Amino acid sequence: MPHMLKNMLSNILSSDEVSQVYSAFDQIGDIVIIKIPDNLMPKKKLIADIILAHVKTAKVVFAQVSPVKGDYRVRNLEFVAGENRTVTEYKEHGCRFRVDVAKTYFSPRLSTERLRIANMVGEGETIVNMFAGVGTYSVLMARMNKTCKVYSIDSNAVAAELCEANAKLNKVQDRVVSIHGDAGKVIKDELAGQADRVLMPLPERAKEFVDSAVLALKKKGVVHYFIHIRADNKKTSQELGLQDAHNAFVKYNHVVQQVRVVRGVGPRIYQIVADVSVKTSPAFPLPLAQ
Repeated sequence: MPHMLKNMLSNILSSDEVSQVYSAFDQIGDIVIIKIPDNLMPKKKLIADIILAHVKTAKVVFAQVSPVKGDYRVRNLEFVAGENRTVTEYKEHGCRFRVDVAKTYFSPRLSTERLRIANMVGEGETIVNMFAGVGTYSVLMARMNKTCKVYSIDSNAVAAELCEANAKLNKVQDRVVSIHGDAGKVIKDELAGQADRVLMPLPERAKEFVDSAVLALKKKGVVHYFIHIRADNKKTSQELGLQDAHNAFVKYNHVVQQVRVVRGVGPRIYQIVADVSVKTSPAFPLPLAQ
């Protein structure tokens, strides 16, 4: 679709303008979010109308006018064309999700990573998702393993409400518990020592919450630790990601099982996930990771 968009715009924009069009956009349900260079903003409606005419599943187009920011990781959006609404339904791996693109964080580009982690969940696991958003990881894990229990935490009240709605929409409300609150406080007050697996899908701040993640674990468990790494290439980003994960868990008995690049998020910036095995009890000794 990105190349198709450039081809379609070639008849109405100059070759220089076409070269400035971003090569990708996000489609969440029937809402398309595009980034438009400043000098092309006067032609935003024209670009949006072309998208609506050729992307048959699209009914709304917004322009992203700020980066993802703040504790809720939301971005400022400007309505451009179609139906003026921010709520849509998104489908992924057989699940349905209600998403508010203006009030909650959501990225369709994490689909592969969500499936990877869901496939790792074992029978009878208890999982703490520390930064759950609208519940995409949580609901998918519960759909794929009917014996697990997921505590799905988010400080954004809208996200927590949508997570609860999405659990019901996918008939996993008996296994997904949506909790509105600060993840560190919720774990300390309610969930310490309960988890077999902890998710930390907040790469901007995950390092601040490592102690809380380990506190949530039983005597042993796995933490999926997400971070952003600045590097010249993927291989280097993995090496730096491994070092970062070791540093983050240095005071704990841990082994980094694997480090993988989830996606590129900017020029020479990569989102990395490290799967870290932690044993918290002296009764289960491991050699400290090197």
